[in-house]
Amino acid sequence: QLQLVESGGGLVQAGGSLRLSCEASGRSFSRNNMGWFRQAPGKEREFVAGICSSAGTTDYADSVKGRFTISRDNAKNMVYLQMNSLKPEDTAVYSCAARLTNSYNYVAMKSYEYDYWGQGTQVTVSS
Repeated sequence: QLQLVESGGGLVQAGGSLRLSCEASGRSFSRNNMGWFRQAPGKEREFVAGICSSAGTTDYADSVKGRFTISRDNAKNMVYLQMNSLKPEDTAVYSCAARLTNSYNYVAMKSYEYDYWGQGTQVTVSS
């Protein structure tokens, strides 16, 4: 089993920045592809960013490209999401997810492709 715990959410004004962290524990983490998803009230969960195990391949939702950056530190069992130029429409619960299938060049974008999930952290962007 792999446990994921997110942190770093909060309230920020539009144009501000936040960095979300996701700590993995319970089993080896370095071979898992990782992703960040978000879910706003009344909306379906959507893909935000993903990173392959080698950290060489990343991908982003069009809505966050150029503003968000996903990274990982396998030595620390950590995944990060740096969020800049935040907008009110970025308000959501952000969750990290781990995929058992290892891939060096494919970033999964569907929630059903992931096997483990954290509990989520709230991000609220005020206008």
